Amino acid sequence: MTAVSTAPAPPAPVRDKDGLFDKVLRARELTIAAGLILLVVATTIANPRFLSAQGVEDIFLNASILTLLAVGQTLVVITRNIDLSVGSVVGLVAFVTGKLVTDGHSLTLAIVVGLVIGTVCGLINGLLVSFCRVPALVVTLGMLYVIKGIDYYIAEGQQINAANVPQGLLDLGSGGFLGVPYLPVIAVAIMFVVGYYLRAYPSGREFYAIGSNPEAARLAGVPISKRVLTAYVVNGLLAGVAGVLWLARFGTVVADNAAGWELTVVSAVVVGGVAIVGGVGTVWGAALGALLLTTIGSVLVVLKVNSFWQDALTGLLLLLAISADRLVSLRVARTLRKRSAAHHGS
Repeated sequence: MTAVSTAPAPPAPVRDKDGLFDKVLRARELTIAAGLILLVVATTIANPRFLSAQGVEDIFLNASILTLLAVGQTLVVITRNIDLSVGSVVGLVAFVTGKLVTDGHSLTLAIVVGLVIGTVCGLINGLLVSFCRVPALVVTLGMLYVIKGIDYYIAEGQQINAANVPQGLLDLGSGGFLGVPYLPVIAVAIMFVVGYYLRAYPSGREFYAIGSNPEAARLAGVPISKRVLTAYVVNGLLAGVAGVLWLARFGTVVADNAAGWELTVVSAVVVGGVAIVGGVGTVWGAALGALLLTTIGSVLVVLKVNSFWQDALTGLLLLLAISADRLVSLRVARTLRKRSAAHHGS
């Protein structure tokens, strides 16, 4: 107990009795929401058709898969790690699932296989990072190329055509209930489950403790390896879900689907207020980041701007988010030190 009390307290939101970090997180999320609203309003003024029913539906459909990946990535990033292999996992799962259904296998079997592939990829990443102590950047970058190679080997230059995909699966990607598309509902439901777990359960709050101060978390008895492994497994599972939904959404898939999405996912998470150094952030913010990046892409299309600028703007937002996160962290740490000094002085 003495060791725990003398260790530097990790700056996790759950340990801030005054709610300072909660206020900071809410401010970040409100800022993103305000920026998103301003972007939509300005674009609608320039082109009133932007907010048509079909336009809004397309934005939410396109943001759903990115949101799922952002939620899984959030779990990993708040533990002070990263996963650069999610894009290749999505591509592999989408193609394998499509190949199974077009070869005559049952849809249920194809979906289960897709989810298992995603989970196994996450398990391998998690074991290497948490128990073998290999740096996450090295592991997941290596897995990116391994999975991509497997995908190209299985595909052999083939393409899965939407005409051969069962209509029931395609309806999941484009259909809805009472006018509400299925994909956003699935993404929101998973986001709420993960978000509630992180905030309401002690084991969920341990993810933040690990990212805030691993040494203090270890002294406090937090099973760090187990939690990091869990983060990667859940992230892999969600990448598997995203791969199945990618096939449902687009129908036609090739071996290099979702190529480059790993950086888009990381950008969505960081822009959404999840600290790249771990310990701070929410799945709600990550989802807002995903929606913002998707909306920017739609805005550029509507305004007929060269698609190159989407990558440029994404990179700029990433730099601004990391810089803002660093400034906020320094200011919050300074404020907490002043409060601690005042408390001890009194």
